[in-house]
Amino acid sequence: MDKVSKRITKKEVEHVAWLAKIELSEDEKNRFTEQFNSILDYFRVIDEAETDNVQPSFHAVELAGVLREDIVEPSLSREKALANASKKEKGFFKSPKIL
Repeated sequence: MDKVSKRITKKEVEHVAWLAKIELSEDEKNRFTEQFNSILDYFRVIDEAETDNVQPSFHAVELAGVLREDIVEPSLSREKALANASKKEKGFFKSPKIL
């Protein structure tokens, strides 16, 4: 089947809802079918854009210097780190036993 003419059916929406374990009303099924097909229609419009002379890119906007400089700084003291701990014992965080 031609990808351009493919439409989402109400039965496919019902199947996806079943897979997601959600219940949809008839109104929701109809609305989602229309919305999904509207999205596919918009992709068809985008597919018509002339891109022959457009260089591929990895980012929509140019990214530069996205990583900060790695600067060594002093860590928190044990007292500051434990200051808001609800339970602590012998200088460590205390948590419930997990079996």
